[in-house]
Amino acid sequence: MLQQVGDNSSQPSSDSMIVILMGVAGSGKTTVGGRLAKELDWQFYDGDQFHPPTNIAKMRRGEPLDDADRAGWLMALRNLIDTLIAAGKSGVIACSALKQVYREQLLANDRIVKFVYLKGSYEAIHKRMATRQGHYFKTELLASQFAVLEEPTNAIVVDALLPASETVTFIRRTLAI
Repeated sequence: MLQQVGDNSSQPSSDSMIVILMGVAGSGKTTVGGRLAKELDWQFYDGDQFHPPTNIAKMRRGEPLDDADRAGWLMALRNLIDTLIAAGKSGVIACSALKQVYREQLLANDRIVKFVYLKGSYEAIHKRMATRQGHYFKTELLASQFAVLEEPTNAIVVDALLPASETVTFIRRTLAI
């Protein structure tokens, strides 16, 4: 499944572009994001690296994050986006951005910031996560992410189960990058 939802493909007004790969844990944000950034020679930022230690400890214990937990994390990511835009730099960010209000907090400029939603079913993502090793996010938390997920209305939508190479090609073609 490859589709565009809304009008998120307009060309940026500057030379910079920020691509935010969003979706639940295990949807492939880091894999696709790293590959896309490498092909474009842009910097890749894993949103997980911006979580404070208290959030990571909570997830390690199998406790879902709430809006209060995510507030500082989202602020740190928005600061990153603002810094990149001010410097005229492009980048790729992997960030769950599960709720519309989170995406609005990250959307500094809709001509520069583009959302790509890696969409998959609970069953398929859960199966993928069961094979993952070394990640602090517990598979038991996946249901909580699907429970709060508000699918975007203004994003490029890609099937999370497609090979990363196909996803990257589709993103590049759709955004003309």
